Amino acid sequence: MAVKNHAVLVSPIADEVMRGLCAASRHLPPKLFYDAAGSHLFEQITETPEYYPTRTERAILKGYAGEIVRQAGNNLTLVELGAGSASKTQVLIEALLRRQLRADFYPVDVSSSALQGALTTLNGHFPRLRVSPIVADYTHQIPNLNALPGRKLVLFIGSTIGNFEPDEALAFLKSVHASLQPGDALLIGFDLIKDADVLHAAYNDAQGVTAAFNKNMLVRINRELGGSFDLDGFEHVAFWNRRKSRIEMHLESLYEQTVWVQDLGRGFHFQKGKRIHTENSYKFNPASIARLLRRSGFKLEKSWTDPQGWFCEALARV
Repeated sequence: MAVKNHAVLVSPIADEVMRGLCAASRHLPPKLFYDAAGSHLFEQITETPEYYPTRTERAILKGYAGEIVRQAGNNLTLVELGAGSASKTQVLIEALLRRQLRADFYPVDVSSSALQGALTTLNGHFPRLRVSPIVADYTHQIPNLNALPGRKLVLFIGSTIGNFEPDEALAFLKSVHASLQPGDALLIGFDLIKDADVLHAAYNDAQGVTAAFNKNMLVRINRELGGSFDLDGFEHVAFWNRRKSRIEMHLESLYEQTVWVQDLGRGFHFQKGKRIHTENSYKFNPASIARLLRRSGFKLEKSWTDPQGWFCEALARV
């Protein structure tokens, strides 16, 4: 069987998979979760009883949407980085359209299928909203937000900032700040430090949806790169790393094995217990939130949280 020339590989994930699986500490970037199947699985995760972040953040947005939009300013253009299906965003859109006759919304996401779903839903619900999806990997290059009309409110909700390493989070927010004009605002969600048992359960749901989501990376490699990963040969592992203030997700080999990836032209050997690090989810406190925003150039104006203090929505100004 012929092996493709690595220089002309079709799949855009090939280089990152090669680098990650060749590294001494094997890892894969979280963005590989979000093909169509992964996006669907994540939506299912948000509905599990154990996964508190989505429902907690949704309750904050529902309770304070009017106040958040008033704080952000008048005649707003809405931009959402990592929009996905934009399900939580609808609460803010409703509040925005109560304050202005029409609005523009630019959802940005790496998943075109998720954006298509958002476009269909939003067009059906909000005739006074003009939706212009942008398919982009915003983690590597922020779209030219300066070119968009009006005063902007950029949304980065869903605690996605916690998936960045600390230095990457700082660099990312600095790039967002540089892409905006004075007076523009950022609404950003932060998952807060809490009881370890609550955190552990959220990433180890009893239905196994998070495990399927994690293993979907291997499904994608099999499909797009001709991989031979046996899903039953790897176990979903997620735990709270208190010292680093983060949840870690891994895929652990259950036995010694070699996995061939056709389009990479090589096999990858795994000892029993060898892990692939797939995601971190950092948790914050008020001091670390304020410090991160200040160092990235933003001015923290106001924040909102739930009664349990599990989640924080922060509005920061350029």
